[in-house]
Amino acid sequence: MGYFQAAEKADHKLSKEDYKEQVPDLRIRLLQMQELLKRADFPVMVLISGVDGAGKGELVNRLNEWMDPRYLQTFAFGPKTDEECERPEFWRFWRSLPAKGQLGVYMGSWYSDPISLRLKGLINRKEWLHQLGRGCRFEKLLTDDGVLVIKIWMHLGKQDQIDRMEKLSSDPVTAWRVTDFEREHLRVYDRFRELASETLELTSRDNAPWQVVYGKDEHYREITIAEEICRQVEERLEGKGRCVSVDTLEKEAGEVFEEYDRKAPKLKKLDLSASLDKKQYKAELAFQQSRLNSLSREAWRRGISTVMALEGWDAAGKGGIIRRIVPAMDARHCRILPIAAPSSLEHRYHYLWRFWQHIPRAGNTTIFDRTWYGRVLVERIEGYAKGHEWKRAYKEICDFESQLVEHGIVLMKYWLHISKEEQLERFQLREVTPHKKFKITEEDYRNRERWDEYEEAVEDMVARTHQPDSPWLLIEGNDKRYARVKAITSYCDRLEAAIESNIINL
Repeated sequence: MGYFQAAEKADHKLSKEDYKEQVPDLRIRLLQMQELLKRADFPVMVLISGVDGAGKGELVNRLNEWMDPRYLQTFAFGPKTDEECERPEFWRFWRSLPAKGQLGVYMGSWYSDPISLRLKGLINRKEWLHQLGRGCRFEKLLTDDGVLVIKIWMHLGKQDQIDRMEKLSSDPVTAWRVTDFEREHLRVYDRFRELASETLELTSRDNAPWQVVYGKDEHYREITIAEEICRQVEERLEGKGRCVSVDTLEKEAGEVFEEYDRKAPKLKKLDLSASLDKKQYKAELAFQQSRLNSLSREAWRRGISTVMALEGWDAAGKGGIIRRIVPAMDARHCRILPIAAPSSLEHRYHYLWRFWQHIPRAGNTTIFDRTWYGRVLVERIEGYAKGHEWKRAYKEICDFESQLVEHGIVLMKYWLHISKEEQLERFQLREVTPHKKFKITEEDYRNRERWDEYEEAVEDMVARTHQPDSPWLLIEGNDKRYARVKAITSYCDRLEAAIESNIINL
């Protein structure tokens, strides 16, 4: 409980006169800081958390008064909506990330729910620690990408809470502000204080430390927090403050790169001669499509979602697989997203941001034609991502996928593999086929010149992101018929297993 002792013992007050004297200059600093931030290559996230009655709402209103609210995004996360419940926990935070040059203020944080759930006894200590760890990894992902995360905890001692509630309750005009919810929180204050203190201790890291501010005196808390925000942003704009050095990023990324699964499937072990004759193909495809039709309808009924990640060589047959899977499903619940180079807007966010936007609702399916793995493939080979960026991406991707699977989403990851010779034949065929000529470009041929580099990157990708809960399926693609049947069969098998598991857990 030592995290709050110093704040509780100190006399944090600011006279009304001093407050009035300091506000004008502070407002000028805040507005100037906002103007400079617009042109910066990083965003700012300010988390305002703390105990009931410490003045979080009043503070956020004051910041909107002192700063230009047009360039200040404010978010408050209450009970989850149905839309949020149907997605993984961090979906709501990814959707609200500020872009580079923007400042977002958040009432609460990704640690609020773990504290609340643990306080109510709805999760055990192991799960609580797991959720705190996920929050720390989220912050690390953000700060490694350049985000400035400022974490403020507004504290109030138990007696001060009691005094505040009694004062509000005694006045008919303000009595409404004391709710049953707050009274219940006061009843478990000691336990909450203990949990909050340990949470701050476990989640205060060099990249995103907590700042504890005592909230009894409104003048003190407003000036102190506004100055802290101003100071941290100004230092960052000057290239100082909490900015992770490239050397540190390179060292950490190198350590991540050395971690991989030696038992992961290998491209060189695939039998590219595997094939199906036309008769076998038609019969098997019709059977698996019928199977998929009934399974996908049952999955929709039970709220089981699918995220399908399709990767592979150019002309490997991704489109052909999609065209055999989608007609067997209800098109109203299936969405296909062809992924190209990030737009100018998408460049202003973390590379995973654009994929989080398209996580499907319960029972629906999203098929990504190319995926987040572009970070460790094309961006690695073509130099669009620096060494420390694509190396640490393996760990970031694994955590992203684990969140999908933990939420109950069926995650299918396909790599369609063909030989270099087969690819050339398909390129040449496209050039003389009227309805396929648009698919072939000079860039496709240029990429062939770096085949060996891409093959090495694929092997690294599979080895470092092949997890028990999100394995890679490598598909022998020289024979299109064989590849299509294998892809749809494996999807049916996984969907069937998910439905059976859902039935057992009901």
